[in-house]
Amino acid sequence: MQKAENISSYVIFLSVVAALGGFLFGYDTAVISGTVSQVTGQFGLTTIQSGWYVGCALIGSIMGVIFAGSLSDRLGRKRTMLLSAVLFTVSGAGCAISANLDQLIVYRIVGGVGIGIVSIVCPLYISEVSPASHRGRMVSLYQLAITVGFLGAYLMNYYLLDLSAVFSSNNPLLLKIFATEVWRGMLGAETIPAMLFFIVIFFIPESPRWLIVKGREEAASGILSRIYTRAPEVAFQINETRQMLESEVKSDWKLLLTPGIFRAVLIGSAIAILGQFMGVNAVLYYGPSIFETSGLSSGDSLFYQALIGLVNMGTTVLALLIIDRVGRKKLVYIGVSGMIVSLILIGIYFLKGESLGMSSTFLLGCFLAYIFFTAGSISAVIFVFLSEMYPTRIRGLAMSIAGFSLWVGTYLIGQLTPWMLENATPAGTFFLFAFMCIPYMLIVWKLMPETAGKSLEDIERFWMKKK
Repeated sequence: MQKAENISSYVIFLSVVAALGGFLFGYDTAVISGTVSQVTGQFGLTTIQSGWYVGCALIGSIMGVIFAGSLSDRLGRKRTMLLSAVLFTVSGAGCAISANLDQLIVYRIVGGVGIGIVSIVCPLYISEVSPASHRGRMVSLYQLAITVGFLGAYLMNYYLLDLSAVFSSNNPLLLKIFATEVWRGMLGAETIPAMLFFIVIFFIPESPRWLIVKGREEAASGILSRIYTRAPEVAFQINETRQMLESEVKSDWKLLLTPGIFRAVLIGSAIAILGQFMGVNAVLYYGPSIFETSGLSSGDSLFYQALIGLVNMGTTVLALLIIDRVGRKKLVYIGVSGMIVSLILIGIYFLKGESLGMSSTFLLGCFLAYIFFTAGSISAVIFVFLSEMYPTRIRGLAMSIAGFSLWVGTYLIGQLTPWMLENATPAGTFFLFAFMCIPYMLIVWKLMPETAGKSLEDIERFWMKKK
């Protein structure tokens, strides 16, 4: 019964609304890059303290993913998304008006909790409302939204930095936010999309698969009838989910520890944490600082970072269009190979660039190539993989475990990158990132199934056979 189903405008609408959480994820993650030097200078931060300023939000993200899965399984995907929208709103407004560094850190952690929640529940929701034949590109909308958030943050940082030179106001608070301490405006601008996200969530229904788990099949049927154009397909989806639930007689944790499912959780956690040690977040968090080490001014560094964000978004659009046709694994093989070459060239630039006559334009080209291959591979597939690997009953819980690994890795990179750049040198840091690409590709090659075109229930059956 798993025939290709035409994607409906209703599914696109649901996916776009949930993907707005990805925009907030991207903005909150990337906006920090334009504020590091300002906050470090204003508060006299050491290298370790600067790493903590960047990494504190990631502590919040770790806390968010720990609870996101169980919350979404208990309260539903929709209510959990509403909670994340509230956290983003509080964080943005709080950062703009924070009275001291301690308050700033607290509000960054609050925003981090929101990131952790949306990183689990938004791709999860999209995967559960999308037909199998289009699920990859629909979940990739979430990753696309993240890259739009990255680009939005970079452009906002660049715009506000220029605005600060000419901004004037009789209001002391506005003067502080947009002129003398412009990092407040950069962080606070998140409030507007966060409030929009909160409002539009009221216009989408609960996940039909979650409703079936809760025994509300009539409500699920009404939603599925708007997702699928053929009545037999609606009945098939309900029966498929019901049959898998009936076979899952164990409790959540016992099901999670079933050998086949436990294997899937371990593999998902491994690719989640390894992906962070391949350098992408180091570039997104510390790109301007890295460019400044090559002799660029602050303004030029932010402009280069905006170009990186533009390539990141454009490549994600390409990946979105081909991920269901090419397959997840092939994208990884091509992309990670390109990442290795790009990272090695970046390392050579910092090691021998001056003696070889390499310019900052060469460095920018290498970074843009690296982002191209990253956005078209590991960034495009990670949330697709994690959202479709696990059984319906425990999908939220299992994603939380994998998401926990992802955010632990992200925190470590955010905290350690300044130290590595200073002590291992930029060249050594990027050579290390290149080396970490190898185990990632081996795991995807040897242990991961190709999930393109398969129903969530078919993927679950694959893992259950791996006991």
